[in-house]
Amino acid sequence: MPSLTGRAAAGMHKTIPALPVRDMVAAVAHYRDRFGFEAPHVADDFAVLVRDEAVLHLWAAIDEGWRSREDLTARPICSGAESFLAGTGSCRIEAADVDALFRELQPRGVLHGSSKAGVHPTEFGTREFATVDLDGNLLTFFHREPGPPRPG
Repeated sequence: MPSLTGRAAAGMHKTIPALPVRDMVAAVAHYRDRFGFEAPHVADDFAVLVRDEAVLHLWAAIDEGWRSREDLTARPICSGAESFLAGTGSCRIEAADVDALFRELQPRGVLHGSSKAGVHPTEFGTREFATVDLDGNLLTFFHREPGPPRPG
């Protein structure tokens, strides 16, 4: 394993997931109406979504050129924005009150099949539930349970 002694003291902070979507206007409306996000920036191919301290980026997976490429087997991804990438993303978002968020989102038709029964505990010290967006990207909302720190 390489040594980490040359690592810069970069002071990294939060990360911002970027999820691929097919239709930016529809996706932004879905996140606003179903998940309660605001959209301070929306363009044809990119959007910034915010709710409380959570930030998500959406990017347009709208390149249909792969459908007619002759070298598709050799190079399935060329532009990085191929339409088949929409719905392949996932992220985890920490929430202070995951139970209240579940109650809010439950009637909005966004719960993943694995979470229809409610918030569930994990073996790594969280309570969580999973949702899917309009394209099928997975968003898992979680809360860390008190106790000794666990990986995850």
